[in-house]
Amino acid sequence: MNNTIEEGKSIAITSYILIIGVLIAMSMNSENKNSFASFHIRQALGLSLTFISFGAIISNFDSFFITFPMWICISILWTYGIFTAIQGQMKPIPLVGNVFQKWFKSIG
Repeated sequence: MNNTIEEGKSIAITSYILIIGVLIAMSMNSENKNSFASFHIRQALGLSLTFISFGAIISNFDSFFITFPMWICISILWTYGIFTAIQGQMKPIPLVGNVFQKWFKSIG
């Protein structure tokens, strides 16, 4: 298991570079599937899609008091995800990580 984590760590970290990183990580993980990398690809994909969706909805309001909390929330979740990847842990992102694992179980 530890060898799997070390092999997939660079792919997992790459996946957290917004949507481009997810696509690159999926490409890197396509031949030799790594369970650690797949876990973080699903987390990062969900986080990227959440960011884009919330951004599209919230951009209509044009209010600092609405956009700032969204940015803080996404930043905290992203930071949590990337630090668990760096530390070699497979902890789901709080609140939404388990949902992302269910929704994207075929991806990775």
